[in-house]
Amino acid sequence: MNEVQIDLAHAVALASIDDEDHHAVQDLLDSEDPALHTEFLAEVQETRDVLAAFAAVTAVQPPPALRGRLLTAIAAEQPPVAS
Repeated sequence: MNEVQIDLAHAVALASIDDEDHHAVQDLLDSEDPALHTEFLAEVQETRDVLAAFAAVTAVQPPPALRGRLLTAIAAEQPPVAS
């Protein structure tokens, strides 16, 4: 895979592709090169695995007061008015 294809795989793993990139990914997946198709999907999965591991390692508990602040903010919102 080339650098552009690796970047596309990372964008897919992050779920951050635009329409232009979506077409490029579809073209890549529709290619007649099964090795490229397999390598691309493996890169997407590896990126997702690394991101999940990083998220697990760096996760922190939210501050205890956050729940109360959120519930207060939600309660303060006005319900939508039917027209």
